Amino acid sequence: MRHSTRRMLTGALLVLAAGTGVSGSPAAGYAAGVRATIDVNSALKVRSAPSLTAKVVGSLRDNQKIDIACQVSGQSVRGKVRTTAVWDRLADGRYVSHGYVRTSAKLPACQPAAAADRIKTKAAAYVPGRVRSSDGSVNVRRGPSTQSAGAGRFTNGAALKLVCSTTGTRVSGTVRTSSQWDRLTDGRYISHAYVVSAAVKACPAAKPAPAVATPAPVLTPEQFIKAAVPGAQQGWRQYGVPPSVTIAQAILESGWGKSSLSATDRNYFGIKCQAGYYGPHATGCHVYKTNECTKAGRCFETSDAFRTYASMARSFRDHGHFLRNNKRYAPAFTYTKDANKFIWQVWKAGYATDPKYYTKVTGIMATYDLYRYNTWK
Repeated sequence: MRHSTRRMLTGALLVLAAGTGVSGSPAAGYAAGVRATIDVNSALKVRSAPSLTAKVVGSLRDNQKIDIACQVSGQSVRGKVRTTAVWDRLADGRYVSHGYVRTSAKLPACQPAAAADRIKTKAAAYVPGRVRSSDGSVNVRRGPSTQSAGAGRFTNGAALKLVCSTTGTRVSGTVRTSSQWDRLTDGRYISHAYVVSAAVKACPAAKPAPAVATPAPVLTPEQFIKAAVPGAQQGWRQYGVPPSVTIAQAILESGWGKSSLSATDRNYFGIKCQAGYYGPHATGCHVYKTNECTKAGRCFETSDAFRTYASMARSFRDHGHFLRNNKRYAPAFTYTKDANKFIWQVWKAGYATDPKYYTKVTGIMATYDLYRYNTWK
């Protein structure tokens, strides 16, 4: 089934460290060290630690001379000179990304004890981080899973205090695709797919991700149709999709509710989340690993986020919402009281690539006399 959807962005580059900032001390103020030159388009921010999320404590201008005491590993930065995870520590203890530094001299490594990317608080040690999202606000959850209860949201740029990391649901986010979840100082979790930070240590004795919702019971065809009718008719009244079409499509696409999507997430039509948006009827998104193939026959593994629902009726109503709010299916709504013509227009608009899709759906409607549920009320 092919839906109108936008994949969640993955593999986004980290933002440049360059930019305006608080004025720094002139180069003459630095103690002796290895002499180097700043190469930046405007001004380079100086940080309190080797990370883009660390506090800005000054700035350096283009071509300004600096003296470097030593180098340390930190957050990878795409600079004007190079892309690197190396940061230069100045004589006064501040840091600049080596991605904006030019020197031919060999620079010494800082002593391990000098690393300053962790901050100590009375409660616990934490790693500072920041939310990076082009998909809107990011959910914070009670556990390391997209199925865990929501516990708030963070907007793009929000500062984070990360205690440790654990493995959970794999998520495709703005920064990366990752199964890592970061635990905050208050015990909540956020997917590392939307986090910019230094390395976060593993949580001790991390608990596994909470189990997903209880699978839906296996139903006979008669039971399935009986359970489907209320939601399908409500979807008709709300959005205008003939009930017989909704039920037949659900039967075909979910295998009578036996597919993993429908059994686990009550998703009977394979509707995906769209850049994190899951509409008015779903409860959230569940990321699944899938295999896709090109026309040339090359197959590869990818991930897709599918909508999750609290009930079959909610999924059926969202089916109507999905069709009604996608312009490509607008011609079908000329035939809201003619089920066969309606599904013909939906298939013709590219809903499914199966050349026999229309025949299969109308065959199901006829075999089980689903037309009787088209009450038009």
